[in-house]
Amino acid sequence: MSLKHRTLFFTDRGAAHQQWALDGAPPELDVVMRRTPSRAEILALLPEAEFLISERSGVIDAELIAAGPRLRLIQRLGVQTWDIDLEAARRAGLPVCVLPIQTCALVAEHVVMQMLGLIKRLRELMAVSEAAELGGQTPRRCDEDHFAYNWSGRENISGLRGKTVSILGFGEIGVELAARLQGFDCDLIYQKRKRLPPEAEAQLRMRYAATREEAAAQSDIVVALLPLGPETDQVLSTSFFAQLKPGALFIHSGGSGTVDEAALAEALQSGRLGGAAVDGFTWEPVPPDNVLIALAQDRRRNLILTPHVAAGAVPGTGKERAADYVNLMAVLEGRALRYRVA
Repeated sequence: MSLKHRTLFFTDRGAAHQQWALDGAPPELDVVMRRTPSRAEILALLPEAEFLISERSGVIDAELIAAGPRLRLIQRLGVQTWDIDLEAARRAGLPVCVLPIQTCALVAEHVVMQMLGLIKRLRELMAVSEAAELGGQTPRRCDEDHFAYNWSGRENISGLRGKTVSILGFGEIGVELAARLQGFDCDLIYQKRKRLPPEAEAQLRMRYAATREEAAAQSDIVVALLPLGPETDQVLSTSFFAQLKPGALFIHSGGSGTVDEAALAEALQSGRLGGAAVDGFTWEPVPPDNVLIALAQDRRRNLILTPHVAAGAVPGTGKERAADYVNLMAVLEGRALRYRVA
């Protein structure tokens, strides 16, 4: 009989992410990885499990908790616990922990940077400054009574405060982003296939839109964080961009391939969009003939392109994913748990 500790790892992520998570597992664990398992499969696996890791979403209710009499810990990767019956876990004496995901926090920070860069028209301001455009004025030494504010006569420079922002594809990155936008006093809308419970919406101070188009039509800034899959491949196309408010800003830091880049380029060139920022592309590395590359050559266009680095420079590796198992090892070694919620 194996002395390893049976660990169930449920995820909805693809093979590469699964392998990184498996590579990061300590040798003491016998990890059984399943992608989006059925309830029947979960119930069949739980009786022999000591640990349950749940990545992204997945209901863990009283029946599932009762089906795992040997469970010593439920570990949710991320901070969302709306779908975990914490009271049932407490009654069973079963600890539940969350784990904030560093890469999700990094993407959220990148999105805030994209938003500010567009709304402040950063590329245009840099181009003007580097060209030393005088705006028809003669330079003078500044003192307390003389300064040439906005000497180049730029327009449409705004701020985030009070803007309506919609987040399409509301997962862990969306939660991290919403937390960062609270300080800007934004009106936040989210859209995902399954609506959050009312208490989660109240905690996040967000309201729900049933469709992507409904969310986009109300928003000053649209943030696309959709994962790539058969249902979302090139889904943000001409019909979608036609629903955006004139002058709206569009930001994409979600799954590469979800945006029809030709449609986005047309929306920019027509003037319908006030600006766009893109971090993931349909073909990567992005080829030189990508239509957005040509547009970005004009540095005065409100277009920010970054080479798929929103999650930072460190690749997703087993070493990085070792953090997934820190609390499991804490249980085995008798150490205190981190981020315990039940």
